[in-house]
Amino acid sequence: MTLTPIDLLWPAHDTPADLSAIEAVPLDQRDLPATTYDTVLRAARLWPDRPALTVLPDAARFLRPATTTFAQLRDQVHRTANLLRSLGVTRHAAVGLLAPNTAELPAALLAAQTAGIAAPVNPDLASEHVEQLLRRGGARVLIAAGPQLDAQVWATARHVAAALRLDALLALAPTKAEGPVTALEPVVGVPVGYLTELAASHRADKLVDIEPPTADDLAAYFHTGGTTGTPKLAAHTHANEVVDAWMVAASIPLDENSVMFAALPLFHVNALIVTLLGPLLRGQQVVWAGPLGYRDPELCVVFWKLVEHYRIAAMSGVPTVYSVLARVPVDADISSMRFAAVGASPLPPAVRESFEKHTGIPLCEGYGLTEATCASALGLPGHTRPGAVGRRLSYQQLKTVRIDPDTGEWHNLPQGVTGVLAISGPVVFAGYVAEHSAHGPRLETAGKIRDGWLDTGDLARIDADGFIHLAGRAKDLIIRGGHNIDPAAIEDALLTHPEVTAAAAVGRPDPHAGEVPVVYVTLTPGAEADPVELLTWATERVGERAAAPREVLVIDAIPLTAVGKPYKLGLRLDATRRAVHAELAAQGADCDPERIVCRPHDGGVNVTVPAPADEAVRRRATAALDRYVLNWQYAPGPSPEPGRSDPLPDGPEPSPLRTGSTS
Repeated sequence: MTLTPIDLLWPAHDTPADLSAIEAVPLDQRDLPATTYDTVLRAARLWPDRPALTVLPDAARFLRPATTTFAQLRDQVHRTANLLRSLGVTRHAAVGLLAPNTAELPAALLAAQTAGIAAPVNPDLASEHVEQLLRRGGARVLIAAGPQLDAQVWATARHVAAALRLDALLALAPTKAEGPVTALEPVVGVPVGYLTELAASHRADKLVDIEPPTADDLAAYFHTGGTTGTPKLAAHTHANEVVDAWMVAASIPLDENSVMFAALPLFHVNALIVTLLGPLLRGQQVVWAGPLGYRDPELCVVFWKLVEHYRIAAMSGVPTVYSVLARVPVDADISSMRFAAVGASPLPPAVRESFEKHTGIPLCEGYGLTEATCASALGLPGHTRPGAVGRRLSYQQLKTVRIDPDTGEWHNLPQGVTGVLAISGPVVFAGYVAEHSAHGPRLETAGKIRDGWLDTGDLARIDADGFIHLAGRAKDLIIRGGHNIDPAAIEDALLTHPEVTAAAAVGRPDPHAGEVPVVYVTLTPGAEADPVELLTWATERVGERAAAPREVLVIDAIPLTAVGKPYKLGLRLDATRRAVHAELAAQGADCDPERIVCRPHDGGVNVTVPAPADEAVRRRATAALDRYVLNWQYAPGPSPEPGRSDPLPDGPEPSPLRTGSTS
């Protein structure tokens, strides 16, 4: 049978069984655009007058958006790319993007990929981290939120532009800005101006003096979120991004008339792949939330009215978003909503149950990571499986392996056996940016890729029907007396408590068992549950005795990485500091807990403590520390400066309020 162009690009994907039929056609015969720039051109050719982007100034003004058609988006990309070229941006040069979502940002990101390499960075990072990431990526031009959009981000951008002596700093305005434009303060040695004003004089109908990118050219650098405390820059090719966006768009049961909702920030790969490039391929309108995204306190208040007004059919968010929406009264007609994707962190069963019961909208989990571009597995409405994050997307292969800790050798595991999840296929990234020179980046894979297979660092099993069941991060395993404990089992037990909103279990050093589980939780406002009650609750519901937590700590917020995932390393450092302080106190050492400094070290923790003045106490403390931690030392000279650990680069430090313990 001869397939039509529509069949080639959008094959039937109604059930998991359709994967075999899809993959019977080689991917290179699917007639996909080669690059993100080609994707923009194709959309403008097919649907010139159709709305592409509908961007809200903020949730309170959701009825007064800025709307851009596909043809207008193409023109914006051309003008901005030509401006970037005039500023010296070439194919191997990076363009930094530092801004919350605003109407000008999607075109700026796509233009950066057209003229060079886009390097979006979380605007909430401290200036030193922004500077580090942009320096590593070799960025020479920075596009950032102007003073009216975000004064603090603009201050960071000015600091970074001066420190890196950039070739230009371009400011973005708020969506539908009102009143006169704020004058931009100069930066010594760096040209400064508003992006839209400067781009207006450049051609909109074509690229000037720019060789269009190819499929194998680098499109973007995305920082990984820093689960180890030091974010890496993952390099994506144009083919990586287009193919993954197509895989997601082809698997979601929507047509070109469906409207999507987007609220995740564009420094996050999900926002780029799922809610920008995917809809560009399909010709779908996307309604974008304002600069605060899901953090806008007004968004939940008006959310269901927003869905009704724009006839939203699909959305994407993290579990906490759906946990909140499950408690917002449905005060509108939301029958248009057919698909809600959830990812970034495990979906608690209680959140799924409450959201679906409250709204009637099916929640479909997905799985992916920056090193595999974005998405590698997705659930389908009507074809979800409890505890699974869906089945693999087409043209990607997944397996589980055991990695020998001594030799590093990989051993394939049988179906159904838990091991390290590995991925191969056209979405595997090009590598991490090790350094940047005038000739472009030097990439390395840091041992993450073997024979084309990517080590995800996640533990999982793949069942007989191909559904993927995650079992936590390999580095997050709690190893108690040689026994591996999945932290998700502890977290799931606590998440069934009606007053627990989030939970993160980590290992605490223990002189007898190596480490024991402790768990940090957050509670609903005004909750009355105390840590002792929560500890009992978890102990009664955890399936194995060894996994019962030794302590529950109630904190204000679970620290998050730059992309919104739980930052467990920060919690492990905190748990280690607490354990060390308790043991030192037991040995008679009068030690301020704030002077115990914990830092990551070769996959573990390095501890620095002030030396006890009394020699006998020092001997007892030394013996105790030798039992507790592998890597520790007394602070040379004066005691360390107060501080629980190195600053957490991607989220707030945990701030314990009260604890319950079996210790």
